[in-house]
Amino acid sequence: MTNPRIAGLASFAKETTYEDLPSGIVQATKHFLLDSMGCGLGGVTTDPGKAAIAVAAQMGGPEECTVLGHSQGVSLMAAVLANGQLVNALDFDTVMPGGHTPPYIAPTTVAMAEREGSSGKELIVATAVALEISARFAKAVPPAMQFVGEDRRFRYPKREGYARVNFGAAAGAGRLYGLDQPQLVQALAHAGHMSQLNTWARGNYSMPRNLAKYGYPGWQNTGAIMSVFFADMGVEGDVALLDDDVHGYGEFSGYDDWNPENLTRDLGQAWSFENAIRFKPYACCTMLHPAIECFSELLAEERLHPDEIERVEVTASPTVAADLFTDRSLNNIVDFQFGVHYVMAMVAYGERTGADWQDWEKLSDPRIKSFGDRVTIAPQPDYAATSLSTVTVTARGQTFHRSFAGMTEALNEAQLVAKFKSNAQRPLLRAQIERAVHGWTHLEETESVNDFMRSMRVYAVGS
Repeated sequence: MTNPRIAGLASFAKETTYEDLPSGIVQATKHFLLDSMGCGLGGVTTDPGKAAIAVAAQMGGPEECTVLGHSQGVSLMAAVLANGQLVNALDFDTVMPGGHTPPYIAPTTVAMAEREGSSGKELIVATAVALEISARFAKAVPPAMQFVGEDRRFRYPKREGYARVNFGAAAGAGRLYGLDQPQLVQALAHAGHMSQLNTWARGNYSMPRNLAKYGYPGWQNTGAIMSVFFADMGVEGDVALLDDDVHGYGEFSGYDDWNPENLTRDLGQAWSFENAIRFKPYACCTMLHPAIECFSELLAEERLHPDEIERVEVTASPTVAADLFTDRSLNNIVDFQFGVHYVMAMVAYGERTGADWQDWEKLSDPRIKSFGDRVTIAPQPDYAATSLSTVTVTARGQTFHRSFAGMTEALNEAQLVAKFKSNAQRPLLRAQIERAVHGWTHLEETESVNDFMRSMRVYAVGS
């Protein structure tokens, strides 16, 4: 076999069956899809979400796929573009190996399954394959954060990003489209050249903060679909890009480190993503979640009212030293998603997380800005050893303190369903929401994905 890595990934994508999936992988994949689609519905009423829907409508094409919360079908390409943007609009989508994987994977496999009339089981397998391949690439490149040296000094890798997720998206979509193993090799080869630049770390320093954030997942999703179509047409791709350790994908993507042996080691025998998915309970950056837990506990236990709070001091991961977190601007929803000052204000005033937190009328409330002025954030000095986040509140002439080690607890299915319903209630009717929840939680029973995807369109009840 001339190029064993890319061939191994293609074989895994083609040959894996529903019966090969451990029960935990099936459940994790269904939860991933439920949560991702819910986050997309929550993003419909945001500025970037509205723009994504408008762009999809302008692209036109056959009415073959659903844009979440939109009234009419659009082309496959327009759907993966718009839904990719929608899923990440609130920064409410799950974090897993490789970072914000959902907007790159879920919209692509779901749209292709809808277009092809695939069964729920086929969508589960294709999405699980896509997630596993993406997780394998996460093992092959540097982690998003690193603690280096004897003093455990924090640093970002020089190159980190979501470019690699395109391989998983192309593999999942290609399987649903019916590509054979040699064609899937070609699709993966094209996917490497369709990957966006590694823009992830740029968001930490791009001031003023902007709606581009990590990059444009919707745009990269169109690359995954193009990779599938080129492979189907017989266009030859760079099939050696994963097996050339000197001048291959690792080099031209600019990664600090590249360990491609992790791509296929125990592939199909050991799954990498099941226990690494962390669904978000709050619609903001994950690094702020432990501090939210601390602050919420203090508010409840001490019955603190926001007007009596003089100061809130937060410490968290060294990540928060970046401009992305310390800047106090509040001009768009991305400013909120990484602005602990205003996140804490929403918590203090008891606003419900999700789209409500990023409703511009609420963000424009003078109380939010005033409370945010009383909040500071700094890196926790011994975070590398303790993973500790802390909140210290000054009120009533007293000081109240809480700390939280690690990250927040995983959400169970009931909590994920509640989150989905909360996200979906703005664009959809209650009957639509119930139908969608049943469809995603019983996905393996669905004969055709497009039967219930239409229930996620505006005013689509009974269609």
